[in-house]
Amino acid sequence: MNFEKARFNMIEQQIRPWDVLDTSVLDLLAVVKREDFVPAPLRDKAFTDVELPLGPGRHALPPRVEARWMQELQVKRHEKVLEIGTGTGYLAALLGYKVQQVFTIERDAALAAQARESLRRAGLLNVTVVEGDGAKGLANEAPFDVILLSGSVHQVPQALLDQLKVGGRLGAIIGDEPAMTATITYRTGEREFKRENLFETVVERLPGFDTGSHFTF
Repeated sequence: MNFEKARFNMIEQQIRPWDVLDTSVLDLLAVVKREDFVPAPLRDKAFTDVELPLGPGRHALPPRVEARWMQELQVKRHEKVLEIGTGTGYLAALLGYKVQQVFTIERDAALAAQARESLRRAGLLNVTVVEGDGAKGLANEAPFDVILLSGSVHQVPQALLDQLKVGGRLGAIIGDEPAMTATITYRTGEREFKRENLFETVVERLPGFDTGSHFTF
């Protein structure tokens, strides 16, 4: 398979038409090899517009959703980012190329190990994979400039919002099938938050996010 042609087609036929026009994001997608961050039997399907299966109850986000998050969050070189739901490690890799430090939490031990190895092979020494409960965040490393939930939730846990810096932002796909909305929540004060709705989509629920304390706007 010609991976470079498949990568070009993914960018031009899937991602650009989904309103991802930021050249820095498109250039990054051309550099980071998505096929190296999927299970070996699925390498030929790495560029398809689907949620690739990773194991029982787990799928990778479609490339267009990953790309759209990179555009909407507008991460910067000096920032520290927390990702919830490592999966293959591909989105953590994209973030790692753009920011100072990434922590990414994965509750599945096998996926965490695979992502850790893929990131090591890619030379991304500023990305740390943590095995644990993403709904609790990573309080010992907080506060974060950006938090990204790589999957859907019914609502955002208060514990994660509390780990944002004032001025920070949290990306999450909120809702229940068949209607989910990608959102960014900005922390505008010590106890003040503002949510912006971005686009409609449907993605798999993040494990462990159906219970607990949530913030209500």
